[in-house]
Amino acid sequence: MISLDPVSRNDHGLRGRAGPRKHLLALAVLLGSLGIVVALWRVAYQRELEASRQGFVQDAETVVERVRQRMVKHELVLMGGASLFASIARPTPGQWRAYVDQLEITNRFPGMVGLGFAGYVSQAQMIALQREWMESGYGRLEVSPRGIRPYYGPILYLEPRTAVNSRAVGFDMFSEPVRHRAMADAGDMAMPRLTGLVQLVQDGDQQRESVLLYVPVYLGGLEPRTLSGRRQGLLGWVYAPMRLEPFVRAALGEAGAGSDLRFSIADVTDEGARPLFSSLPSPRKQPPAFVHVFELDHYGRRWRFTFHSGPIAVAAPQLRGLYWTGALGVLVSLLMYAVAWTLVRTQARARALAERMTEDLRRSEERFRIAVEHSAIGKALLDRDERVVGVNAALAKIVGRDRGSLAGTALSSLFAVGESRESIDEQGIRRSNRQIVRQDGDVREVQLTFSPIPGNVGQDVASLVQVEDITERVRAEARVHALNRTLEARVALRTRELSQANQELEAFAYSVSHDLRAPLRAIDGFSRVLIERYARVMDEEGVDYLGRVRKAASRMGELIDALLKMSRVGRGEMRLARLDLSRLAGEVVEELRLSAPERHVDVVIAPGMAAEGDAALVRNLLGNLLGNAWKFTRNRPDARIEIGVTGERDGMVEFFVRDNGAGFTQEYADKLFRPFQRLHRQEEFAGHGIGLASVKRIVERHGGEVRAEGREGEGAALHFSLPAIMEKF
Repeated sequence: MISLDPVSRNDHGLRGRAGPRKHLLALAVLLGSLGIVVALWRVAYQRELEASRQGFVQDAETVVERVRQRMVKHELVLMGGASLFASIARPTPGQWRAYVDQLEITNRFPGMVGLGFAGYVSQAQMIALQREWMESGYGRLEVSPRGIRPYYGPILYLEPRTAVNSRAVGFDMFSEPVRHRAMADAGDMAMPRLTGLVQLVQDGDQQRESVLLYVPVYLGGLEPRTLSGRRQGLLGWVYAPMRLEPFVRAALGEAGAGSDLRFSIADVTDEGARPLFSSLPSPRKQPPAFVHVFELDHYGRRWRFTFHSGPIAVAAPQLRGLYWTGALGVLVSLLMYAVAWTLVRTQARARALAERMTEDLRRSEERFRIAVEHSAIGKALLDRDERVVGVNAALAKIVGRDRGSLAGTALSSLFAVGESRESIDEQGIRRSNRQIVRQDGDVREVQLTFSPIPGNVGQDVASLVQVEDITERVRAEARVHALNRTLEARVALRTRELSQANQELEAFAYSVSHDLRAPLRAIDGFSRVLIERYARVMDEEGVDYLGRVRKAASRMGELIDALLKMSRVGRGEMRLARLDLSRLAGEVVEELRLSAPERHVDVVIAPGMAAEGDAALVRNLLGNLLGNAWKFTRNRPDARIEIGVTGERDGMVEFFVRDNGAGFTQEYADKLFRPFQRLHRQEEFAGHGIGLASVKRIVERHGGEVRAEGREGEGAALHFSLPAIMEKF
């Protein structure tokens, strides 16, 4: 019989024969195991530390993106105000107030002090403007600071009309260097521009970190192509003064995004850093575990974000468990040393026993002893009645009992009463899962594997059972299942929120369609009545003005239709199917030929183009791209349009639509896909600036990308990608 209990007899003679070399071997085992534990612990420590740092960097970049997106929302508000000048030469204060009131700036845009308009006025025009201001009943326009300057940028409108905002009306922002720089850059480059740190007129002597965002407004609402044209056609700027403290807090959101992060923002555009915002504690008792610096370029300014994490105990709390793991590793090393020391002491006895045994039996017993005694899995030898003959230390630890007390115990008495599923394979090995109730009351989940032992091992041993403690694995699986249920609930909640957002978007679209069309119909109707009934008593200039009013109203109606059309593109369920893009393109071209039979355009459509997508959306996409190519080749006698395939990559197929029409300057390519952005005058090529914005939305809904290439006067090429299909159409 092979015993699994350690030798307890202290034999001086045998110990003496072990020799000092055996003791050195045990010491080598100790040092080697300690070295491995330390090396593995350091690797795990660095891995966990790096994971915490990556999470910190990701959270920091999320905060930067929220700030950037918040600034983009402010830009959209200013662009909406600027678009008001596309149909009205200069809105009245009442019209401006109505536009700002419906935005609900105070509730929706914390940090934005107001929305205003500053005119670009020369010295000669200033006198006329003050006279016009007085004659229109708006009161006396007082410009400050006083003085004679070549050009002025006085604040004409600023809503909401609060007491502090009223003090700012008439302030010449063009006379202040920081504001002057941003205003001049915005006008010259026809792009939104942000100022450096300024003191708002509304704040008086109170020191508050603030900036202003400017959007230029040009005569007729169109952007001139040349620098001289932009300077001559500049009417002024729609602008928004913003206090940075509430602006940044609002960007982080009500959910407290980045609440565990502490960071500061500084403007580093010019020499030196100008602090804009800081949530860093001062003084800090413990240094931060991680520091991340990110620089953001937007609207002509460079902002530096400096993020500080908490101390190492807060930034990487999981490291706390590694210390216990390291201590456990050291303990295991000591246990291995004790085992090695025990083996050294028992070597002499093994030699004495080997004299009474055959060499084969000795080797078999030694292999079995090592495999069982030092296994991390609990093992026990059983007789034919499944009573315990011997156990290893791992099993005694699992059941929580002394090894000596387990001898002769029925194995079934160690398990809790209950059903268990048992399986038997072809070799007669049985497997089952049971529960063990320890003496201290702790219930452990174990997996049992019964293996028969051949009879030549011994008459009193019939089988070997392996007992593996799987409690932590079972608990982990339970936690995973609970987490999955939680995630499913969150997904359902987000789905309901998305559905509600879509309903609100549809309600907004209906409001735009219904509420804005009524005043437009009134403007058009009354203008038509004035022309029909009173044209005789008006001069040609008055009739011309009324005609312009009707055209502007018609233009506004078309813009509303285009806006609604673009909003519908982003809604609705997508129905994916295999599409023959060659056939769809041919149908679109045939419709274009029927609409303009007098034109002769050479259209080349590559055969066999196929992709997967929503048929209605893809046909809309092709209609916009081919319609643009048809329109911009109008002035070419040798007009040519080509649609083909660029190639396939990462499961997406890239297509192109190329023409030899008017083309565009490549540096303005990114503006093509923005709503209402146009690179050509309305008189040259009619349109609303919605087509390519709709194309971008359709492509992105399919998971693709769109880009544009072109040269002015030489044509353009629009590339877009759609999901590929696995087999030919």
